[in-house]
Amino acid sequence: MNTEELKEKVIECIQTIYDPEIPVNIYELGLIYEVSVLPINNVQIVMTLTAPGCPAAQSLPVEVDQKVRQIEGINDVHVAVTWDPPWDKSMMSEAAQLELGFL
Repeated sequence: MNTEELKEKVIECIQTIYDPEIPVNIYELGLIYEVSVLPINNVQIVMTLTAPGCPAAQSLPVEVDQKVRQIEGINDVHVAVTWDPPWDKSMMSEAAQLELGFL
């Protein structure tokens, strides 16, 4: 599997992870800032949360790490949480905004 195919698999996997308080997956919410496939199939994910005090602050990055590690061909995973830029609802996909009644 080439790096582009592996990146697609990682994104598909992330789209199965939901914020426990919002019925939309974290990818469509705009919480994933970057997915990089590095040499020897190491994956780096840069993400944020809806707010620093988010109740899922401890569990969501761990869930992303654990689920992505299960993808065949992945060597290692590093999930980094950042607060810059801060998340806001404009980062959501149009589908997520429709689902949540923002459009």
